[in-house]
Amino acid sequence: MKNILIITYWSFNDALIQTYTLPYVSIIRKTIPKTKKIFLVTMEQKGKKMSNIEWEEQKAKFLKQNIFLIRFSYSHFGGLMILKFLFIYFRLYTILFTHRISHIHTWCTPAGAIGYFLSIMSGKKLILDSFEPHAEPMLESGTWSKGGLKFNLLFWLEKKQVQKASHVITCVASMKDYIKDKYNIELKTTHAKPACVNFDLFDVNNIDNEKLIQKYNLKDKVVGVYAGKFGGSYLKEEVFQFLKVAEDYWGKDKFRFIILSNHTNVFIQNLIIDADINQNTIIHLFVSHNEVPKYLSLANFGITPFVPVPSKRYGSPIKNAEYWAMELPIIITKNISDDSDIIDNNNIGYVLKELTTNEYNKGCIHIDDLLFKTEVKDKIREVAAKYRNFEIAENIYEKIYA
Repeated sequence: MKNILIITYWSFNDALIQTYTLPYVSIIRKTIPKTKKIFLVTMEQKGKKMSNIEWEEQKAKFLKQNIFLIRFSYSHFGGLMILKFLFIYFRLYTILFTHRISHIHTWCTPAGAIGYFLSIMSGKKLILDSFEPHAEPMLESGTWSKGGLKFNLLFWLEKKQVQKASHVITCVASMKDYIKDKYNIELKTTHAKPACVNFDLFDVNNIDNEKLIQKYNLKDKVVGVYAGKFGGSYLKEEVFQFLKVAEDYWGKDKFRFIILSNHTNVFIQNLIIDADINQNTIIHLFVSHNEVPKYLSLANFGITPFVPVPSKRYGSPIKNAEYWAMELPIIITKNISDDSDIIDNNNIGYVLKELTTNEYNKGCIHIDDLLFKTEVKDKIREVAAKYRNFEIAENIYEKIYA
């Protein structure tokens, strides 16, 4: 092998790069010879774009590992991105040959589309990482229509990149069945890699959160947490309806809920008011990813409120891995990745069968029964170690690159 071009579709500072990409880039770096170069491409969104000084600092830091950072400006998948792609394609195509690239390694479907065209024209090997449906979730969420150009174009690109790929790394093993059913392709070189977690960073035993407990007056309270956004693939009003039920179940004085999100305070406040939740119940914060474990350590349980549509069976929520690493039982919607079944089968949380007040109340009762049980925390640690260990990724990259 020669050098590797890694393409993503997110900003460098985005949590999906920091938690869902860079740890794996580090593993690839350790797997291949030190003399081989890695070129990492990001797509910078305006709100998350680093200053030139910050960018140059990061470039210098990664250069010490023989990793070269490249950035382009981000656009939503569509007409503008297709036009912008001509420039991106020319730049990356030049890099393929001037830097003797042998493998194009892409993260998720939109980046895979860029990699597909580069691979077709250059003959370089294409590796699809964390491959999951993207067109159908946009359809299921009502964002795109089935007869629309965006849906049909991306669905076609999903099929073509799978056909071209030398290796397809999926989030769940059952994605192989989806590919056979939807694209009529029988995969031979497929690997399953769920979203893994950094157990050194997410280690409840190494966190001192006493100051935060005092700051937010959380002593002797039942605390829930959600790290993520609302809308799109995630439930919105339903989450706050659940929180209202939880507040009624545990009481306004005893229940608190932490929301770690970059939504505006006005956005969150409107949802709180609409659900008639006590203002003191919700603690809304936005913190850097390395601070997230401190706030998860304050909680007794986490929630994963994906919209329960069929395509979500094939993704892999990183938040579940982080919750589990912090020994938190999870309330989750049904048929989400393999995780809903893992939670149900191991009794380490509650799977909502439907989005109703009665079901939310059942979830609270079940979580209340699990609280403070040592054997539950032990089981959650076992699940995290088994299903979210980076050794899974190490074994896959060893097969592809070693």
